[in-house]
Amino acid sequence: MEQHRNRLSELREMALQGGGEKRIEAQHAKGKLTARERLNLLLDPDSFEELGMLVKHRSTNFGLDKQQFLGDGVVTGYGRVNGRLVYVFSQDFTVLGGSLAESHAKKICRVMDLAMKNGAPLIGLNDSGGARIQEGVVSLGGYADIFYRNVRASGVIPQLSAILGPCAGGAVYSPALTDFIFMAEGTSYMFVTGPNVVKTVTHEEVTSEELGGAKTHASKSGVTHFTAANEALVIQHLKKVLNFLPQNCEEDPEALVYAPGDEQRPILDAIVPDSSQQPYDMREVVNQVCDQGTFTEVQKDYAENIVCGFARLAGKSIGIVANQPAFLAGVLDNNASTKAARFVRTCDAFNVPLLVFEDVPGFLPGTDQEWNGIITNGAKLLFAFSEATVPRITVITRKAYGGAYDVMNSQHIGADLVYAWPTAEIAVMGAKGAAEIIFKREIAASEDPEAIWKEKEAEYAELFAHPYNAAARGYVDEVILPHNTRAKLIRAFGMLQNKVDALPRKKHGNLPL
Repeated sequence: MEQHRNRLSELREMALQGGGEKRIEAQHAKGKLTARERLNLLLDPDSFEELGMLVKHRSTNFGLDKQQFLGDGVVTGYGRVNGRLVYVFSQDFTVLGGSLAESHAKKICRVMDLAMKNGAPLIGLNDSGGARIQEGVVSLGGYADIFYRNVRASGVIPQLSAILGPCAGGAVYSPALTDFIFMAEGTSYMFVTGPNVVKTVTHEEVTSEELGGAKTHASKSGVTHFTAANEALVIQHLKKVLNFLPQNCEEDPEALVYAPGDEQRPILDAIVPDSSQQPYDMREVVNQVCDQGTFTEVQKDYAENIVCGFARLAGKSIGIVANQPAFLAGVLDNNASTKAARFVRTCDAFNVPLLVFEDVPGFLPGTDQEWNGIITNGAKLLFAFSEATVPRITVITRKAYGGAYDVMNSQHIGADLVYAWPTAEIAVMGAKGAAEIIFKREIAASEDPEAIWKEKEAEYAELFAHPYNAAARGYVDEVILPHNTRAKLIRAFGMLQNKVDALPRKKHGNLPL
């Protein structure tokens, strides 16, 4: 037995060394951690159970038979994050550049299958040079096997992807199919085709960072949901987001213990300016209403005219969607619509109630918006809210104009409750534009068009620039004073906690993609 024990110990030690000391030093020199160091940061101490430690590839092409490493470039298994079961894979760049091939892919698929069978989150730590070209189509097949499982798991278990190095070519599609992507600034990048190919095909000179770095995908493409300055902060943020989500679609997110106190927030009474043309920061409203310090924004630097994120209200996890009047007046455009639609569907998939703060003057006009599909992109948000069966509450703080009023979780598309502040303006459009259209002839025929215009604008505002017509029709359930908002919402979500709703029997809806 001693001989067998020594042999096993020797093999385990070989596996733990990854690609060897020199490659580990090179990894550290780039400001990157090793696969196992990352898992140590992610998982609770002594909770990791590794699977497939002794796996090796079977290829002999192009000298691969002389490059055998135990584990084949990925560390897989299960463990716990804050006491919760999770399944993980962590690609090891020190072993053949973390390249994916047959055995590497099978290890990942193995933990994906276990995650689905046991209803627990899957976390992928990506750091790979791409497909192992020496294995040819087998590598491509390995990617497709993973993609297929990502799709099957979508909406069933939370899937979180951390990009902690290169992620290029076909490798990008697995993270893209997961629920949230996290990227480390300066050391990670994602793109389908790299700078050299771009230069060859389009003659553009671009660096990896410019083409697919964390800041690019955070602000320009919206591909990544969160970025952080280093890998440790990325992993810390990933764990924070995971806390808002349940283990699977059959469970509710874990609620924290909450001691009720004074729920009045007097500062909210002064947030909305007297002038409807003056901006304010909707994040101030969100932070006042939610439990202190819990708001965690998603895609913060992308489509800044809408704010999305997780928070807690009386200890319970909720999803926030809020127009941002401090950026583009809070209009809905292509990017804001798709950003919010994706977030709404994610919350609905994992039983996270939705809270909407509305101050929207409408959809952004212009040829750029129309030619880039504002019709179908706006319809995505409409579809997402209409399809959602979780508790849904809307608070109209100021403007709710036109079709955007309908789209932003109105009662007409299934909101459970709609509150409005006294400052709310619920109308087809703003008073100025409405007066110009309705009284066009009178204004044109007048000796003093400006005076008539202002008079008619005031007349229209008196009739429609308030919440009381909507309240009279029952479209607004209650007009509330801002300082009471938090207390009202705590009670309302408490009332809705046992809500049961079901969609009509069908294979699936046809989302306007």
